[in-house]
Amino acid sequence: MAPDDLDAPVTDLATIVVAGASLAGLNAARTLRREGFDGELIVVGDEDEPPYDRPPLSKQVLAGAWEADRTALAVAADDDLRIDWRLGQAVTGLDVGTRRLRLADETSVAFDGLVIATGARPRTLPGTAEMAGVHVLRSRSDCLALRADLEAGPGRVAVVGAGFIGAEVAATCRGRGLAVSLVEPLPAPLGRVLGDAMGAAMASLHRDEGVDVRLGVGVAAVEGGDRVDRVRLDDGSVIEVDVVVIGIGVAPCTEWLAGSGVGVDDGVIADATCRVAPGIVAAGDVARWHHLGYGRSMRVEHWDHAIAQGAHAASTLLAGDGARPFTPVPWFWSDQYDRKIQLTGRTEGAEEVRVVEGSLADRRFVALYRRGQEVVAALGMNRPAPLARWRTRLAEGVAWDEGIVG
Repeated sequence: MAPDDLDAPVTDLATIVVAGASLAGLNAARTLRREGFDGELIVVGDEDEPPYDRPPLSKQVLAGAWEADRTALAVAADDDLRIDWRLGQAVTGLDVGTRRLRLADETSVAFDGLVIATGARPRTLPGTAEMAGVHVLRSRSDCLALRADLEAGPGRVAVVGAGFIGAEVAATCRGRGLAVSLVEPLPAPLGRVLGDAMGAAMASLHRDEGVDVRLGVGVAAVEGGDRVDRVRLDDGSVIEVDVVVIGIGVAPCTEWLAGSGVGVDDGVIADATCRVAPGIVAAGDVARWHHLGYGRSMRVEHWDHAIAQGAHAASTLLAGDGARPFTPVPWFWSDQYDRKIQLTGRTEGAEEVRVVEGSLADRRFVALYRRGQEVVAALGMNRPAPLARWRTRLAEGVAWDEGIVG
């Protein structure tokens, strides 16, 4: 594929294909219709089901409080979108020059405009793919398989990785009354995002709920025969288990773009407007775009972001040279036990974090992150109203001295 093909002009958008029947993909489709696109609209997805909501999978659905079909995202109004759904078909390749998308059944789909929203897949541990009792959690089928194992009453569940998914799964398992070990190689749960001090508060929360929290230690091996029975840690200790949940992050689904000429670097590379190439945009977990506000390339994996970027990418596709940059203040949350944890902004490079409202001891607080003389992020636990205000303030810019006095 010649690099010049990526610069070929796009003069007409008679057919738009959305690659990825995801939250971002669905919101791109909705936006295309809302903003006046009246041509052929095709949505391709590798799962057999229409788009569904993933956050409840680690909480309400896994707990048994919801059935999986309650996570459906498509509503009656979506029937008016006139979408040609191509479900159960993974995309396998892209030819930018001929503007065709190749599918797993060896057919291809022609497009004038393309939204790349293929999402991400969970990372796994070596030697665990065929071992019963070892799970990842990304899809509905993942959730239902794990739920069935939890309903069988395992003696102990080991959760490997204390990021948001791992921490939520640990909390849900404790809500079911199960013994849980949470293993994290970093010094604190969520430490990569929240920093060690606030991560320590998360560790305390889980310990007080009865979780066996193992920090600063990695997994040497997951062992067993046909079914898992132990996790061996790299400090030599062993956890006897019946179920293991691997929550060590995700990898963006970009392998199908090999040879296309589209840039890939831990995600599809897009410009500040979410444009990948003329007539091609990207959104959601798979997209790495240049955030003008932060002056850096970013990829964000959260629910609110997928909605906003899906809509923005669609607008960019229709706007042509008039596209606007995408400059959101990141915002995400996690429900664990009876605590709602919310973070807005970016914590990377923060030099200080300070509780400015409430207290860590009460687990109801607001903490601010400082880089230089600026507030760059705000973390809240059971403080949704103040965090909503901080999201707005961070978009406007807040000096540290101003932030810590209210």
